[in-house]
Amino acid sequence: MLSITTDPSLLRRHPLTGEDAPPALLAGLARLFGGPITPDAAVGRILADVRARGDAALLDWTQRLDGVALSSLSVPSVSSVAPQLAVDLQFAADRIQAFHAQQPIPSWQTPDGTLGQRFTPLKRVGIYVPGGSAPLPSSLLMSAIPARVAGVQEIIVCTPPGKPDGDVPPVILAAAHICGIERVYRLGGAQAIAALAFGSESIPRVDKIVGPGNLFVTLAKRQVFGLVGLDGLAGPTETVVVADASANPAWVAADLLAQAEHDPLASAILLTPSRPLAEAVQAQVARQLESLSRADIIAQSFAHRGGILLTPDLATAIRLADEYAPEHLCLSVENPSEWVGRISSAGGLFIGEHSFEVLGDYVAGPSHVMPTGGTARFTSPLNVLDFVRLTNIIALDAPTAAALGPVAARLAQAESLTAHANAASLRSQER
Repeated sequence: MLSITTDPSLLRRHPLTGEDAPPALLAGLARLFGGPITPDAAVGRILADVRARGDAALLDWTQRLDGVALSSLSVPSVSSVAPQLAVDLQFAADRIQAFHAQQPIPSWQTPDGTLGQRFTPLKRVGIYVPGGSAPLPSSLLMSAIPARVAGVQEIIVCTPPGKPDGDVPPVILAAAHICGIERVYRLGGAQAIAALAFGSESIPRVDKIVGPGNLFVTLAKRQVFGLVGLDGLAGPTETVVVADASANPAWVAADLLAQAEHDPLASAILLTPSRPLAEAVQAQVARQLESLSRADIIAQSFAHRGGILLTPDLATAIRLADEYAPEHLCLSVENPSEWVGRISSAGGLFIGEHSFEVLGDYVAGPSHVMPTGGTARFTSPLNVLDFVRLTNIIALDAPTAAALGPVAARLAQAESLTAHANAASLRSQER
């Protein structure tokens, strides 16, 4: 049951350290590593082993963690899926492509060509595509297509092997084929991040790793940051729906259920000033849940990370949602355009009941790889600019350098950097 409360602590954050990991997970790690160990320390052990032993470590950890014995890591990208599914994947890809093609990448120079900025695409990017209990070809499309638009030369995909034989779901391979990706590896978890960051005999190291994953993927990304670029540290997915009395309770319930089915750690929260709506949504959740295939996962999500928060008024609901800075913020209110200006922190803003989140997950166009855990306060959804690097251009002529040199020399002296001052002064003296 989705609970109703007036306690704002419902909007609490959960750490990404793994220290609050379920006891069963910690017990499994202890068996695997021969004694008590934190998830972060376990990830560190895996990363170090892959860095030292390459492919041999990747195969060993895949067998130990995924229970799959592989003879090779790579698989070809193919398009052997049902015809309608292939059409739908292409339809989604076309909309994602069209959206990101609109994003400007503005290299520029001053009229005299002395100063400017130049954007160039990254050479090689690694995309992690979660597997777990469900394949996510949409995540591949949402990550790879912005990279293609940016001009990335080579894209490498890692995705967990399926059981018992290690096969990658055909729908993942079909999505890779649509994106023109030739290198797909059946590799998941921390060992996949290690392979992309360090490289191995089979897998070349990349310039940047993007894509969401589980706790171990996130901890691994955190540990390799600096050696390789990252899109961010994705925590459990989250949705906040702000709704008033005009909202359709069946639709609101459906949106919350859709979010909660991702993961037991997913957060699906409704903020509303309307108790009748809250009670109607609560009843709809119970009714719709009965027919859903992932009801157990949804129930766990609602029990630990979800709920309905009653607020004194709609303005309070909007303020709390903005302070929470969720990955997805849905405005299911009578006049949503009146409230948009009050929202500054959200990964994706879904305006009105017809702009529901599931469309954003698959076919609206913007990437669904968005900041979580409150990081929408200072970071952005995955976009074309994530796959380019900016170089400042300085091409000064002699008169300009001569005019700037004395100022630079005096500033350098003020910082007691006499070698800097000397380098600037020499030019001025030689005029």
